[in-house]
Amino acid sequence: MLSTTERTRVRRGKNRARTDRDDLYDVLDAGMICHLGVVVDGAPRVVPTAYARVGDTLYLHGSTGARSLRAEGEVCVTVTLLDGIVLARSAMHHSVNYRSAMVYGTPRPVTDPDEHMAALEAVTEQLAPGQWDVVRRPNRKEIAATAVLALGLDEASVKIRDAPPVDDEEDYALPVWAGVLPVRTVFGTPEPDPRLDPPRPVPAHIHGRSTRSSAR
Repeated sequence: MLSTTERTRVRRGKNRARTDRDDLYDVLDAGMICHLGVVVDGAPRVVPTAYARVGDTLYLHGSTGARSLRAEGEVCVTVTLLDGIVLARSAMHHSVNYRSAMVYGTPRPVTDPDEHMAALEAVTEQLAPGQWDVVRRPNRKEIAATAVLALGLDEASVKIRDAPPVDDEEDYALPVWAGVLPVRTVFGTPEPDPRLDPPRPVPAHIHGRSTRSSAR
């Protein structure tokens, strides 16, 4: 179960809160980009960041020159998946179906070479499962230019909405269509690099993913 803290206690929409740790894993594993919230020079900054989950650790990846990855202190990481537009009979009760996770904590820079490489593999596989086995691995120069942060999942919250619209009782009789417009992220047809020489067929792990969506 997720441990509730003052920061992770859901006060609005309590019925959407999830306390099972598996729900947190499901949201993080389904996403591909997180948003990293940090304070840089006294001002808030939110940066889209590649990530991956390994057990109870979230790995965040970026350039060593990125100030967001060099900022000290606590951070907040969010992942949100939009599943549907909820169309109600009244404007007030329009909403969205979604899955979201929020993680707080103080990340640590990953300096161990083996963990650093394992994190890079995990981030690559988060975006393109099967890709790590076919590409050239990072060299020393590339590793030196790549920062990885490790953030524990000790303080996290999850909210999920997956329901039809909820209107005021008197509005159910209105002659207005109501329901849910599903939203899905789909992968299109792979587009080969024009510099492929010689031309190569699309690998099975890429072709297979292009026929699936990120839907649950």
